[in-house]
Amino acid sequence: MIPIGTKAEEWALGVDTSAYTTSVALVSTGGTVHQQRRVLPVPMGARGLRPSEALFLHTQFLPELLEALWGATGRLPLSAVGVSVAPRPDPDSYLPPFLAGEALARGIAAVEGLPVLRTTHQEGHIRAGIAGSGLRPKADFWALHVSGGTTELVHVRMAAEGWQVRMAGGTDDLYAGQFVDRIGVLLGASFPAGPELDQMAEAQDDLVRLPWTKPRQIDGLWRISFSGPESAAERALAGGAAAGPLARGVMESIGKTLSGLVAAVAAGGDLLVVGGVAANTHLRRVLGTRLSNWRVWFADPGWSRDNAIGVAYLALDRFAVERGE
Repeated sequence: MIPIGTKAEEWALGVDTSAYTTSVALVSTGGTVHQQRRVLPVPMGARGLRPSEALFLHTQFLPELLEALWGATGRLPLSAVGVSVAPRPDPDSYLPPFLAGEALARGIAAVEGLPVLRTTHQEGHIRAGIAGSGLRPKADFWALHVSGGTTELVHVRMAAEGWQVRMAGGTDDLYAGQFVDRIGVLLGASFPAGPELDQMAEAQDDLVRLPWTKPRQIDGLWRISFSGPESAAERALAGGAAAGPLARGVMESIGKTLSGLVAAVAAGGDLLVVGGVAANTHLRRVLGTRLSNWRVWFADPGWSRDNAIGVAYLALDRFAVERGE
């Protein structure tokens, strides 16, 4: 990792174009961070965007965000460029919206004569979580990535260049973020619904008790499910359940399911929780309470959501390794 405050600042540009957020960030070896991000607009009542729609919006927003970033910081000298090119570090992982960010990053790197690090959205989340949580990993740790497009528990082992990420388990149907968004939209929230559902859940103490799923092992991986709890939430809403208690019930169900997954893989250790859903206040409280044998780390909510900060940090990390630091 980059030592903070030991040398003159080096700067890296990070670019991330996930399914629903366009983001660019400048990060320095001194720990200074500048970011511009924009959530892609989704029509009211809709549950998401097609990949082609997201790609088109990223192409529109990237120049505006980059101009805003340079306008706020001045023309800082860059040492490296990082970009997420896939959802996760797996050869079969692919999503078209990342093409927009890769095109921009490679173009800037070519014009400036800079090295470009091609990484993944998940690794960027993990690195931003490390930078924003206070976790200082020395060997290995666990990371729980909870978002609208991923719900996975991975084991992260530190290596000479970066790290090795091994999947230990996750959902085999809905992602946690999809569960949140689908019920949130039914309750009248805008997409993505996480922040509004969190406010509903925190506004009162009552809750609608929903089922939660215990992990089961399939082909060497621990699997959980959210389709049953989603159906139960829809039935509760049809039966007249109030919005606040139902929102709280959704978060309780997710928290219990995720904590069960973590407890199934190990008895304790360092757990870094990242992803947009990880910004949820109630979910953080449930995980912290139920995983008492673990050291649970959360980044600032702004760094938990999709962003390019971790991607820029990864570019700085690689730049330092290549220089032998």
